Amino acid sequence: MSKNIPITLACGDYEIIRALKEGTVTPDGIDLTVLTDMDSTTRHWRFLRNRDFDMAETSASSYVVARGYDFPINALPVFLHRRFRHGFVFINTSKGITKPTDLIGRRIGIKSFLVTAIHWMRGLLEKEYGVPHQSVEWVAELDEDVDFKPPPGLRLTRLPNDKSVETMLPEGELDAVIHSSIIKPFAAKDPRVGRLWPNYKQEEMAFYRKTGIFPIMHVMGIKREIVERHPWVPINMYHAFNKAKSIAMERMKNPRVVPLAWYQEALEEQEQLLGPDPWEYGLTDKNRKTLEMLAGFSHEQGLTRRRLSLDELFLPVFQGRKRGDEHRI
Repeated sequence: MSKNIPITLACGDYEIIRALKEGTVTPDGIDLTVLTDMDSTTRHWRFLRNRDFDMAETSASSYVVARGYDFPINALPVFLHRRFRHGFVFINTSKGITKPTDLIGRRIGIKSFLVTAIHWMRGLLEKEYGVPHQSVEWVAELDEDVDFKPPPGLRLTRLPNDKSVETMLPEGELDAVIHSSIIKPFAAKDPRVGRLWPNYKQEEMAFYRKTGIFPIMHVMGIKREIVERHPWVPINMYHAFNKAKSIAMERMKNPRVVPLAWYQEALEEQEQLLGPDPWEYGLTDKNRKTLEMLAGFSHEQGLTRRRLSLDELFLPVFQGRKRGDEHRI
Protein backbone atom coordinates (compact mmCIF):
# COMPACT_ATOMS: atom_id res chain seq x y z
CA MET A 1 0.00 0.00 0.00
CA SER A 2 1.42 3.38 -1.02
CA LYS A 3 1.89 6.07 1.61
CA ASN A 4 1.13 9.74 1.21
CA ILE A 5 3.35 12.50 2.56
CA PRO A 6 1.90 14.16 5.69
CA ILE A 7 1.86 17.96 5.35
CA THR A 8 0.61 20.48 7.89
CA LEU A 9 -0.84 23.66 6.41
CA ALA A 10 -1.68 26.71 8.52
CA CYS A 11 -3.83 29.35 6.86
CA GLY A 12 -6.88 31.54 7.22
CA ASP A 13 -10.34 30.01 7.13
CA TYR A 14 -11.19 31.28 3.65
CA GLU A 15 -13.84 30.19 1.21
CA ILE A 16 -11.09 29.65 -1.37
CA ILE A 17 -9.50 26.90 0.77
CA ARG A 18 -12.76 25.33 1.97
CA ALA A 19 -12.44 22.39 -0.45
CA LEU A 20 -8.95 21.61 0.88
CA LYS A 21 -10.06 21.87 4.49
CA GLU A 22 -13.12 19.68 3.95
CA GLY A 23 -11.28 17.18 1.76
CA THR A 24 -13.27 17.81 -1.41
CA VAL A 25 -9.90 18.51 -3.04
CA THR A 26 -7.01 16.24 -2.05
CA PRO A 27 -3.52 17.07 -3.33
CA ASP A 28 -2.00 14.08 -5.11
CA GLY A 29 0.31 12.09 -2.84
CA ILE A 30 -0.29 14.28 0.23
CA ASP A 31 -2.20 13.81 3.48
CA LEU A 32 -3.07 17.37 4.42
CA THR A 33 -3.78 18.63 7.93
CA VAL A 34 -5.26 22.13 7.71
CA LEU A 35 -5.01 24.44 10.73
CA THR A 36 -7.19 27.56 10.64
CA ASP A 37 -7.75 28.42 14.32
CA MET A 38 -5.07 31.14 14.51
CA ASP A 39 -5.03 34.86 13.88
CA SER A 40 -2.68 36.00 11.12
CA THR A 41 -0.15 37.67 13.41
CA THR A 42 0.30 34.52 15.49
CA ARG A 43 0.52 32.25 12.45
CA HIS A 44 3.16 34.39 10.74
CA TRP A 45 5.31 34.60 13.86
CA ARG A 46 5.11 30.87 14.56
CA PHE A 47 6.01 29.92 11.00
CA LEU A 48 8.78 32.44 10.35
CA ARG A 49 10.40 32.14 13.78
CA ASN A 50 9.69 28.55 14.83
CA ARG A 51 8.82 26.74 11.55
CA ASP A 52 5.91 25.19 13.42
CA PHE A 53 4.17 24.16 10.18
CA ASP A 54 5.29 22.54 6.95
CA MET A 55 3.42 25.18 4.98
CA ALA A 56 1.82 28.42 6.09
CA GLU A 57 0.10 31.44 4.68
CA THR A 58 2.46 34.16 5.80
CA SER A 59 3.12 37.88 5.62
CA ALA A 60 4.45 38.80 2.18
CA SER A 61 6.64 41.65 3.43
CA SER A 62 8.07 39.61 6.33
CA TYR A 63 8.77 36.76 3.90
CA VAL A 64 10.76 39.04 1.60
CA VAL A 65 12.91 40.17 4.54
CA ALA A 66 13.28 36.55 5.73
CA ARG A 67 14.53 35.50 2.28
CA GLY A 68 16.97 38.42 2.38
CA TYR A 69 18.42 36.85 5.53
CA ASP A 70 18.35 33.41 3.84
CA PHE A 71 15.81 31.82 6.18
CA PRO A 72 15.29 28.13 5.23
CA ILE A 73 11.89 28.77 3.69
CA ASN A 74 10.55 29.27 0.19
CA ALA A 75 7.16 30.28 -1.18
CA LEU A 76 4.60 29.14 -3.71
CA PRO A 77 2.95 31.83 -5.86
CA VAL A 78 -0.35 31.31 -4.04
CA PHE A 79 -1.93 34.44 -2.59
CA LEU A 80 -4.85 33.71 -0.29
CA HIS A 81 -5.22 37.26 0.99
CA ARG A 82 -5.27 40.55 -0.92
CA ARG A 83 -6.73 43.85 0.13
CA PHE A 84 -6.63 47.51 -0.77
CA ARG A 85 -5.40 49.45 2.27
CA HIS A 86 -6.30 53.12 1.91
CA GLY A 87 -9.27 52.53 4.21
CA PHE A 88 -6.99 51.40 7.04
CA VAL A 89 -5.21 54.72 7.64
CA PHE A 90 -6.82 56.32 10.68
CA ILE A 91 -6.24 59.82 12.08
CA ASN A 92 -6.91 61.75 15.25
CA THR A 93 -9.55 64.23 14.09
CA SER A 94 -8.22 67.06 16.28
CA LYS A 95 -4.72 67.08 14.73
CA GLY A 96 -5.53 69.01 11.56
CA ILE A 97 -4.73 66.12 9.22
CA THR A 98 -6.73 66.43 6.01
CA LYS A 99 -4.32 65.16 3.34
CA PRO A 100 -1.45 62.66 3.17
CA THR A 101 1.37 65.25 3.34
CA ASP A 102 -0.03 66.37 6.71
CA LEU A 103 1.49 63.13 8.06
CA ILE A 104 5.03 64.43 7.56
CA GLY A 105 6.71 64.90 10.93
CA ARG A 106 3.94 63.04 12.79
CA ARG A 107 3.85 60.00 15.07
CA ILE A 108 2.14 57.06 13.39
CA GLY A 109 1.17 53.92 15.29
CA ILE A 110 1.50 50.50 13.66
CA LYS A 111 1.16 46.86 14.72
CA SER A 112 4.75 46.17 13.66
CA PHE A 113 6.98 47.54 10.95
CA LEU A 114 6.87 44.48 8.69
CA VAL A 115 3.11 43.93 8.67
CA THR A 116 2.27 43.77 4.97
CA ALA A 117 -0.74 46.10 5.15
CA ILE A 118 1.49 48.74 6.73
CA HIS A 119 4.35 48.00 4.36
CA TRP A 120 2.11 48.64 1.37
CA MET A 121 0.72 51.92 2.72
CA ARG A 122 4.14 53.12 3.85
CA GLY A 123 5.46 52.54 0.34
CA LEU A 124 2.42 54.06 -1.36
CA LEU A 125 2.46 57.13 0.89
CA GLU A 126 6.02 57.73 -0.27
CA LYS A 127 5.60 56.77 -3.93
CA GLU A 128 2.14 58.15 -4.67
CA TYR A 129 1.53 60.86 -2.07
CA GLY A 130 4.89 62.49 -1.25
CA VAL A 131 5.29 61.26 2.35
CA PRO A 132 8.87 59.90 2.78
CA HIS A 133 8.92 57.02 5.25
CA GLN A 134 11.84 58.63 7.08
CA SER A 135 9.79 61.80 7.63
CA VAL A 136 7.58 59.94 10.11
CA GLU A 137 8.16 58.57 13.60
CA TRP A 138 6.85 54.99 13.58
CA VAL A 139 5.52 53.58 16.86
CA ALA A 140 5.17 49.79 16.82
CA GLU A 141 3.06 47.75 19.23
CA LEU A 142 4.36 44.21 18.53
CA ASP A 143 7.70 42.57 17.98
CA GLU A 144 8.57 41.66 14.39
CA ASP A 145 8.01 38.35 12.60
CA VAL A 146 11.63 38.66 11.47
CA ASP A 147 14.26 40.59 13.42
CA PHE A 148 15.98 43.19 11.27
CA LYS A 149 18.47 45.97 11.82
CA PRO A 150 16.73 49.34 11.37
CA PRO A 151 18.44 51.18 8.52
CA PRO A 152 20.00 54.64 9.09
CA GLY A 153 17.42 57.40 9.28
CA LEU A 154 14.52 55.18 10.32
CA ARG A 155 12.75 56.43 13.44
CA LEU A 156 11.15 53.38 15.01
CA THR A 157 10.17 52.88 18.64
CA ARG A 158 8.39 49.93 20.24
CA LEU A 159 5.71 50.19 22.88
CA PRO A 160 5.67 48.34 26.22
CA ASN A 161 3.08 45.61 26.75
CA ASP A 162 0.64 47.88 28.56
CA LYS A 163 0.31 50.33 25.65
CA SER A 164 -1.84 49.99 22.53
CA VAL A 165 -1.84 52.11 19.39
CA GLU A 166 -5.62 51.74 19.23
CA THR A 167 -6.12 53.55 22.56
CA MET A 168 -3.23 56.00 22.06
CA LEU A 169 -4.80 57.44 18.88
CA PRO A 170 -8.03 58.84 20.37
CA GLU A 171 -6.11 60.04 23.43
CA GLY A 172 -3.89 62.15 21.17
CA GLU A 173 -0.65 60.32 21.95
CA LEU A 174 -0.46 59.41 18.27
CA ASP A 175 -1.41 61.47 15.25
CA ALA A 176 -2.38 58.52 13.05
CA VAL A 177 -2.51 54.72 12.96
CA ILE A 178 -2.03 52.41 10.00
CA HIS A 179 -3.47 49.02 10.83
CA SER A 180 -4.39 45.72 9.19
CA SER A 181 -7.84 45.74 10.82
CA ILE A 182 -10.58 48.26 11.53
CA ILE A 183 -9.41 49.67 14.84
CA LYS A 184 -11.75 49.49 17.84
CA PRO A 185 -12.36 53.22 18.45
CA PHE A 186 -13.31 53.73 14.80
CA ALA A 187 -15.67 50.73 14.90
CA ALA A 188 -17.19 52.24 18.08
CA LYS A 189 -17.73 55.55 16.19
CA ASP A 190 -15.44 57.52 18.49
CA PRO A 191 -15.57 61.07 17.05
CA ARG A 192 -11.88 61.57 17.88
CA VAL A 193 -10.94 59.02 15.19
CA GLY A 194 -11.53 59.19 11.46
CA ARG A 195 -10.11 57.94 8.17
CA LEU A 196 -7.43 59.83 6.27
CA TRP A 197 -9.44 59.05 3.14
CA PRO A 198 -13.17 59.17 4.01
CA ASN A 199 -13.81 58.24 0.37
CA TYR A 200 -11.31 55.40 0.55
CA LYS A 201 -13.12 53.13 -1.91
CA GLN A 202 -12.90 55.74 -4.65
CA GLU A 203 -9.23 56.31 -3.81
CA GLU A 204 -8.53 52.57 -4.02
CA MET A 205 -10.38 52.22 -7.30
CA ALA A 206 -8.46 55.16 -8.75
CA PHE A 207 -5.20 53.56 -7.59
CA TYR A 208 -6.10 50.32 -9.34
CA ARG A 209 -7.11 52.08 -12.55
CA LYS A 210 -3.77 53.90 -12.53
CA THR A 211 -1.51 50.97 -11.63
CA GLY A 212 -3.39 47.70 -12.23
CA ILE A 213 -2.24 46.57 -8.76
CA PHE A 214 -4.48 44.71 -6.30
CA PRO A 215 -2.11 44.49 -3.30
CA ILE A 216 -1.01 41.01 -2.24
CA MET A 217 -0.92 40.63 1.55
CA HIS A 218 0.18 37.02 2.05
CA VAL A 219 2.22 34.36 0.26
CA MET A 220 2.25 30.59 0.78
CA GLY A 221 5.43 29.68 2.65
CA ILE A 222 6.92 26.19 2.72
CA LYS A 223 9.86 24.83 4.69
CA ARG A 224 12.87 24.32 2.47
CA GLU A 225 13.48 20.85 3.88
CA ILE A 226 10.11 19.74 2.48
CA VAL A 227 11.06 20.99 -0.99
CA GLU A 228 14.48 19.34 -0.85
CA ARG A 229 13.07 16.00 0.33
CA HIS A 230 9.97 16.00 -1.89
CA PRO A 231 10.48 18.40 -4.82
CA TRP A 232 7.11 17.41 -6.29
CA VAL A 233 5.12 18.70 -3.32
CA PRO A 234 5.07 22.44 -4.27
CA ILE A 235 3.57 21.90 -7.72
CA ASN A 236 1.02 19.36 -6.46
CA MET A 237 -0.04 21.78 -3.74
CA TYR A 238 -0.19 24.65 -6.22
CA HIS A 239 -2.64 22.75 -8.39
CA ALA A 240 -4.69 21.75 -5.35
CA PHE A 241 -4.95 25.40 -4.29
CA ASN A 242 -6.11 26.32 -7.77
CA LYS A 243 -8.77 23.57 -7.78
CA ALA A 244 -10.05 24.68 -4.38
CA LYS A 245 -10.26 28.29 -5.54
CA SER A 246 -12.12 27.32 -8.71
CA ILE A 247 -14.73 25.47 -6.65
CA ALA A 248 -15.09 28.46 -4.34
CA MET A 249 -15.46 30.98 -7.14
CA GLU A 250 -18.14 28.85 -8.78
CA ARG A 251 -19.98 28.52 -5.48
CA MET A 252 -19.79 32.28 -4.89
CA LYS A 253 -21.84 32.90 -8.05
CA ASN A 254 -24.87 31.85 -6.00
CA PRO A 255 -26.26 35.06 -4.40
CA ARG A 256 -27.75 32.99 -1.57
CA VAL A 257 -24.26 32.18 -0.22
CA VAL A 258 -23.76 35.60 1.41
CA PRO A 259 -26.53 37.47 3.28
CA LEU A 260 -26.06 40.80 1.48
CA ALA A 261 -28.90 42.61 -0.24
CA TRP A 262 -26.85 43.74 -3.27
CA TYR A 263 -24.37 40.88 -3.36
CA GLN A 264 -24.79 40.18 -7.10
CA GLU A 265 -24.23 43.84 -7.91
CA ALA A 266 -21.04 43.84 -5.80
CA LEU A 267 -19.72 40.81 -7.69
CA GLU A 268 -20.49 42.44 -11.01
CA GLU A 269 -18.81 45.68 -9.95
CA GLN A 270 -15.71 43.78 -8.85
CA GLU A 271 -15.51 41.83 -12.10
CA GLN A 272 -15.94 44.96 -14.18
CA LEU A 273 -12.95 46.62 -12.49
CA LEU A 274 -10.69 43.75 -11.40
CA GLY A 275 -11.52 41.11 -13.99
CA PRO A 276 -12.90 37.58 -13.66
CA ASP A 277 -10.23 36.27 -11.24
CA PRO A 278 -8.75 38.97 -8.97
CA TRP A 279 -7.29 36.20 -6.77
CA GLU A 280 -5.26 34.58 -9.55
CA TYR A 281 -2.24 32.55 -8.50
CA GLY A 282 1.08 32.13 -10.27
CA LEU A 283 3.59 34.67 -11.55
CA THR A 284 1.26 36.19 -14.10
CA ASP A 285 2.05 39.60 -15.56
CA LYS A 286 -0.29 41.32 -13.07
CA ASN A 287 1.11 39.40 -10.11
CA ARG A 288 4.69 40.09 -11.19
CA LYS A 289 4.00 43.82 -11.31
CA THR A 290 2.42 43.72 -7.85
CA LEU A 291 5.16 41.61 -6.27
CA GLU A 292 7.95 43.62 -7.85
CA MET A 293 6.52 46.77 -6.31
CA LEU A 294 6.30 45.06 -2.91
CA ALA A 295 9.89 43.74 -3.09
CA GLY A 296 11.01 47.15 -4.35
CA PHE A 297 9.56 48.85 -1.28
CA SER A 298 11.56 46.45 0.92
CA HIS A 299 14.81 47.38 -0.76
CA GLU A 300 14.05 51.11 -0.97
CA GLN A 301 13.31 51.19 2.77
CA GLY A 302 16.57 49.42 3.63
CA LEU A 303 14.97 46.15 4.74
CA THR A 304 16.86 44.04 2.18
CA ARG A 305 20.46 44.63 1.10
CA ARG A 306 19.51 44.20 -2.54
CA ARG A 307 16.36 43.96 -4.56
CA LEU A 308 15.34 40.30 -4.58
CA SER A 309 14.05 38.88 -7.85
CA LEU A 310 10.79 37.00 -8.08
CA ASP A 311 12.67 33.91 -9.25
CA GLU A 312 14.54 33.98 -5.93
CA LEU A 313 11.38 34.50 -3.93
CA PHE A 314 9.06 31.92 -5.51
CA LEU A 315 9.34 28.27 -6.42
CA PRO A 316 8.67 27.32 -10.05
CA VAL A 317 5.32 25.65 -10.66
CA PHE A 318 5.51 25.34 -14.44
CA GLN A 319 5.17 21.74 -15.60
CA GLY A 320 5.60 22.15 -19.34
CA ARG A 321 3.67 23.93 -22.06
CA LYS A 322 0.14 22.59 -22.58
CA ARG A 323 0.69 19.91 -19.93
CA GLY A 324 -1.44 19.17 -16.91
CA ASP A 325 -4.77 20.16 -18.46
CA GLU A 326 -6.99 18.89 -21.26
CA HIS A 327 -5.44 20.19 -24.48
CA ARG A 328 -6.61 18.89 -27.85
CA ILE A 329 -6.16 20.62 -31.15
